[in-house]
Amino acid sequence: MTTPVRVTVWNEYRHERRDPKVAAIYPDGIHTTIAAGLREHGLEARTATLDEPEHGLTDEVLNTTDVLIWWGHSAHGEVADDVVARVQQRVLAGMGLIVLHSGHFSKIFRALMGTSCDLKWREGNDRELLWVVAPGHPIAEGLGELIMLDQEEMYGEHFDIPPPETLVFISWFSGGEVFRSGACYTRGAGRIFYFRPGHETHPTYHHPEVQRVIANAARWAAPGYVATRSYGNRPPHVPGS
Repeated sequence: MTTPVRVTVWNEYRHERRDPKVAAIYPDGIHTTIAAGLREHGLEARTATLDEPEHGLTDEVLNTTDVLIWWGHSAHGEVADDVVARVQQRVLAGMGLIVLHSGHFSKIFRALMGTSCDLKWREGNDRELLWVVAPGHPIAEGLGELIMLDQEEMYGEHFDIPPPETLVFISWFSGGEVFRSGACYTRGAGRIFYFRPGHETHPTYHHPEVQRVIANAARWAAPGYVATRSYGNRPPHVPGS
């Protein structure tokens, strides 16, 4: 029997508690909606939030997490640097990381990308078409040519990220903008996927195809076999050198 992928869904959990419009869409938090979708796809999912001790990301939690999903927006600066460093080390050691929507400005994503991760944006009711541009990729498994979201926040280029190792989705918005919306990276032994949709005032994470993408991404990002790596001072391999 295959062991289920163990996913921890992290969320600030601030908008849902102070904005009635967001609370009406996600009454128990964005994190619980994402976790429920993962469970429907056969993954093991738990949640953690900003205001828990150590932001819910203790060594014990991270050491039993195969993939961490990150949603943040208004409180990036409140995330403790020592927790960010702890997460970064786990990613480099092989834990997968999926960064959603406004998590592009999170400390952890910016640390792993090494760039500003800035972009253009417009908070409105744009229609978004997410075109699948890597149809053979595991993250696109079970999808058609595109995902249509009737209402979303616009993100536009230029998106200041390193060139993706694989680009799975490109978005087009009804205002005419385009955006690299599904970007894959490797850092150390860890796989990273950035997925753009998910503004808090829209029911994006209830969308079945969005849930499928996140579940596919969790399976893709989960650690597989990682060869032992050896570092540090070494004597010469060739005698007499």
